Amino acid sequence: MVINFDDQILPGTFEYALHYLIEHKVDLTEFHVAYCNTHEGRPAIDPAILLKIILFAYSKGITSSRHIQWCCQSNIIFKALSCDTSPDFTTIAAFVSGHSSAIVNLFEQVVLICHEQDLIGHDLVAIDGCKLPFNAAKEWSGTLDELAHKRDKLREQMNRKLEEHKANDKLLSDAQTQKRQLKFQNTFDTLQAAHDKVAEFLESATPRQGQGTRKREVKSNITDNESCKMKTSKGTVQGYNGIATVDSLHQIIIDAEAIGEGQDSSTGANR
Repeated sequence: MVINFDDQILPGTFEYALHYLIEHKVDLTEFHVAYCNTHEGRPAIDPAILLKIILFAYSKGITSSRHIQWCCQSNIIFKALSCDTSPDFTTIAAFVSGHSSAIVNLFEQVVLICHEQDLIGHDLVAIDGCKLPFNAAKEWSGTLDELAHKRDKLREQMNRKLEEHKANDKLLSDAQTQKRQLKFQNTFDTLQAAHDKVAEFLESATPRQGQGTRKREVKSNITDNESCKMKTSKGTVQGYNGIATVDSLHQIIIDAEAIGEGQDSSTGANR
């Protein structure tokens, strides 16, 4: 069966608007620089194609690179947007993770295009946040005073272990002492590493100030000091607050960022 892929992208649909914007309105120069390999090897996949299939997949709730690759092989709209190519899932994943600055510039261009088309009303914007857990240990969070107290407690534990070890050496046999020595050394090294980790952080750290109307110190975090501890419906998490600012006219997102503040109203996104 002969299929004209151009006929599959119908005017008035999201995929038509997406195709038109990327082909005629958006400047992709920053993407093309990284995908220019005309001297040797197989030509790189056009970044415009990757952008179209990734953004269309997001509009359908698809966020897996493998699933996007499968859609390019089996779905007629994906085939039309990708010019009947099937990018490997590794190529899709590398594109998403490797162009953060270019994606920010692209987002700005989209907002400006929406402004030119009178899609942004300028009368009312709404702000909402989504708590995003991050790979940071919440047990290493606290104000500088709390972390200093934690450091002191670790030092006290180390001293108690030393005293306990000395007392046991006087009572146990040589074989028992050797076994105890190994166990003690492992415990002591763990406490020492934790103590040094906190102490090193406190040497250079300065108090983090919240962004709310009432300026007060917020908890720092040793593993990722830009993240914050937040309460969610599933408990307390260490991570970021993903903030989106949406215009009321056509529900267009005009700003989005991840901030280390738990309260939406405490962020700079409302200014």
